Amino acid sequence: MQSTWAAQILRRSAWWLAVALLLPGAALAQDASALRAKHATLQEKYASNQFGRPLVLESTQTSGDLRGDVYTIVDHPFATVQQALQSIDHWCDILILHLNVKRCRANGATKLLSLNVGRKFDQPIEDAYELEFMWRVAAVTADYLNVQLSAEDGPLSTKNYRIQVEAIPVDAKRSVIHMSYAYGYGFAARMAMQTYLVTLGRNKVGFSITGRNAEGQPVHIGGVLGLLERNTMRYYLAIDAYLSAYALPPGEQFEKRIRDWYASTERYAPQLHEMDQADYLEMKRREMRRQQQG
Repeated sequence: MQSTWAAQILRRSAWWLAVALLLPGAALAQDASALRAKHATLQEKYASNQFGRPLVLESTQTSGDLRGDVYTIVDHPFATVQQALQSIDHWCDILILHLNVKRCRANGATKLLSLNVGRKFDQPIEDAYELEFMWRVAAVTADYLNVQLSAEDGPLSTKNYRIQVEAIPVDAKRSVIHMSYAYGYGFAARMAMQTYLVTLGRNKVGFSITGRNAEGQPVHIGGVLGLLERNTMRYYLAIDAYLSAYALPPGEQFEKRIRDWYASTERYAPQLHEMDQADYLEMKRREMRRQQQG
């Protein structure tokens, strides 16, 4: 009985932790000139990294705060990126790709996004945690886009949630995207993270390379920052999958998005693999049907 009770507590802690990590926060707004300056400093990292593409992932932890940042060059014109990401309705199509997002509803009149967040498998919607984010286009010009989602409070003493996506053009065919994702946390969240990291998450790693082992193989970051990096990448890959399907006829976009998202996570299977493709695709098809029903 005690072991069963402990397992239930552990699963619930892991679930609440996943919810907390889905809630980005404390991202710092920039502008077009600041993003261009940052982009200029990343040329060497774009050319040589562990991702096999022009992408840089940074993660930081301070007292009571975690933040992840992705900087990348995408093969999409800025006009396409701007059009795709500045509509609130499109964000539900992006967010639903994440394993833990069970349903997303957008209200264009109130600028609210309501997310139901749960475990990494199919579950009744009433068992998921409902969160509301304020959504806004913070800036939109001929050469800059800044979209933000924010929420004040969440589970397990987490707070100050925000997700931010910025974009600028590189040339006629390419754009730079910067996605930041962070949140503040208190004692309860810290305890849940520690529990997860010594149990279910003890063998999981992130992307940053902290050194080499005796065989010369890279050692990847673990712990809280490894956990942060995994979810940061899952969100970025959802944006990437959405953009890749954007030009298709509407009826073909969803299937391409879920297949592309899964395939892109499997390129980084040591960090991101959670389930078989067939299980993920069927889960997301069911969740999309439920989402379309309102």
